[in-house]
Amino acid sequence: MDSLPQVDRHTEDAHVDALHEIGRQIAAADHVHEVLDRVLDFTVELVKCDSCFIYVLSGSELVLRASKNPHADLVDRLKLRLGEGIAGWVAEQREPVALSKSAFKDPRFRFCDELPEDNYEALLSVPLMSRGRVVGVMNLQHRQPHVHSRRQVRLISTIGFLVGAEVEMARLEAENANLSEKLETRKLVERAKGILQRELHLDEEQAYLALQRQSRQKRKPMKEIAEAIVLSDEIKDSSRIN
Repeated sequence: MDSLPQVDRHTEDAHVDALHEIGRQIAAADHVHEVLDRVLDFTVELVKCDSCFIYVLSGSELVLRASKNPHADLVDRLKLRLGEGIAGWVAEQREPVALSKSAFKDPRFRFCDELPEDNYEALLSVPLMSRGRVVGVMNLQHRQPHVHSRRQVRLISTIGFLVGAEVEMARLEAENANLSEKLETRKLVERAKGILQRELHLDEEQAYLALQRQSRQKRKPMKEIAEAIVLSDEIKDSSRIN
């Protein structure tokens, strides 16, 4: 087999180094927002783009989770529906889109008043994938016309796979934490109901309604009300023993 030309070998080495570096930074990050911020910094430096956004899929919407430009007020608030705008199209079709100029004239484009970057000329939008499913979209934008090479699109798409795996892991961890929280709340409520039934001679439904009523009146989660009842009962038990 013929050896690759020197320039191609150097380019491939640079791409391998780039993937190694982004993998190292992702592994060193503590939580998903830090992962996304590091990916933004790395991608902007690698591609020399003027703007970079990462949207994460939440239900049927793409939610802006990270921004290279100062849009702190829009992070976690700006949303796109699947199929809406170029990012929405990319998420729906699971294919990257590279526009070298006049990106805002593309029929899939949807202008957002809150993002002046939407007036930029060139755009590269790639899906963030994990196990064959879309978990988000990354948009890279340029003020001036810019042609993204096939290698560059593949490299950014590969970064999208790395980030996608981290986003999916964070989603699963959040789901597990939510389930654990619900289970803990349910156990506390059951204990509190039992205490109310015993102390106030209520049936199960009456005890539950009493908890609900206290939660509404005090404007506190039912978990907090249940915790207070359980703690009070434990203090009583402790004082009896002493």
